[in-house]
Amino acid sequence: MEVIFSKELKPTDIQHRFSVSSRSLQHIDFSGEFSVDLRIKDSSRELWVICCRKRHGDYAKPELSRGWRRYVTDCELRVGDRVILLAEEDHHLGSQFRIEAKRRIILFG
Repeated sequence: MEVIFSKELKPTDIQHRFSVSSRSLQHIDFSGEFSVDLRIKDSSRELWVICCRKRHGDYAKPELSRGWRRYVTDCELRVGDRVILLAEEDHHLGSQFRIEAKRRIILFG
């Protein structure tokens, strides 16, 4: 497995869309399009379909949009939690990626 990105969630990531580094583009096959549905499984092997789109123009930064908010809500993610996307091949689920969410733990306040 290869880490595509690891990011601590900000308010915009929780409320709207999840922007990631443009270095992530090398792992995603857009086939000439500006968006693609990613098949992602989580640690409980549940399959999520989340749209990844890239911005038009010279700065083609990718972001997760449709399906992302459902994942955030269902997993009860909060600002400060960390999300990690890994490249993986699962022939049974047909997924190409695995997602992990790590809770931010606050001790003593």
